[in-house]
Amino acid sequence: MAGNTYGTLFKLSTFGESHGIAIGGVIDGCPAGITLDFETIQNELDRRKPGQSAIVTQRKESDRVEFYSGIFEGKTTGTSIGFAIHNTNQKSKDYTHIKDSYRPSHADYVYDQKYGFRDYRGGGRSSARETASRVVAGAIAKQVLSSFKINAYVSQVGDLKLDKNYKDIDFSLIESNPVRCPDLKMAAKMETYIKEIKKQGDTIGGVISCVIQNVPVGLGEPVFDKLHAELGKAMLSINAVKGFEYGSGFEGVTMKGSAHNDQYNKDGTTKTNYSGGIQGGISNGMDIYFKVAFKPVATIIQAYTTIDKDGNEVKTQGKGRHDPCVVPRAVPIVEAMAAMVLLDFTLRNNAVTL
Repeated sequence: MAGNTYGTLFKLSTFGESHGIAIGGVIDGCPAGITLDFETIQNELDRRKPGQSAIVTQRKESDRVEFYSGIFEGKTTGTSIGFAIHNTNQKSKDYTHIKDSYRPSHADYVYDQKYGFRDYRGGGRSSARETASRVVAGAIAKQVLSSFKINAYVSQVGDLKLDKNYKDIDFSLIESNPVRCPDLKMAAKMETYIKEIKKQGDTIGGVISCVIQNVPVGLGEPVFDKLHAELGKAMLSINAVKGFEYGSGFEGVTMKGSAHNDQYNKDGTTKTNYSGGIQGGISNGMDIYFKVAFKPVATIIQAYTTIDKDGNEVKTQGKGRHDPCVVPRAVPIVEAMAAMVLLDFTLRNNAVTL
């Protein structure tokens, strides 16, 4: 199946299914001689793993990563880095009721139509469990880009919205609560709301905001490989993502050009940053900031009507262990994909000038 590799110079190819033996990946293009902090890599996985709080899926997976190649004496060798994360807590019987039918708003139907066959256990390859491999690659990319600061956080759950400029955010509070919202009062409201939604057997969507600081001028390529375009592609490749905007985004359409233009300071910085740190598809040295919208998780623990493989209308009900809201666990995934994009462009930039 095509579509399993991301990146140009820094590449990640992933493999595995939600209920298979393991998931994992192969990283190509990682620079040699990088001393890796394996505890930090595992910590990134722990931020994404299931069962970490009462507001996420209760599937119990340790998500311990095992590295098989490309690392010697704690340093990257410059060759391919192979790794795997073994699945240990599958409950495939939770999915036998959908073996011959399709869950609404899932990939079940399109996979079946495209390939003529599908792994119905947990969604198989279409499961968000695949994103754990991205977190491993992103954690390594972060360590290569040690001077960059990448912080993502939950800024909205349903109608509960954190109305703060990113410059007023205390990033140290992100990990202080299970929602990963850097405002304790709003985080408490969001947590209560998610628990209420879970009791109803329903789900809710949300928004993750991301801020990237200390990015140098020059990352991004004309014409089709603009930095914001690649960030958008990376974010939209994450399961359940329905929207991406950077800088002033859709709100920018309400402004006049005279107000929206980022006027320069003498040192090349800008007085405002409606451009979101990117102009002409290339980083301008200012903070990069963007938002990623996630839909409500498609699996609801309620009765619903759907169709089977023969087109017959059938009644069924969602089963298994699922997130009532995906955004708390998706924060490290957004950071990982951002890091992969930035490292890829950093490596590509080294080839522009001698």
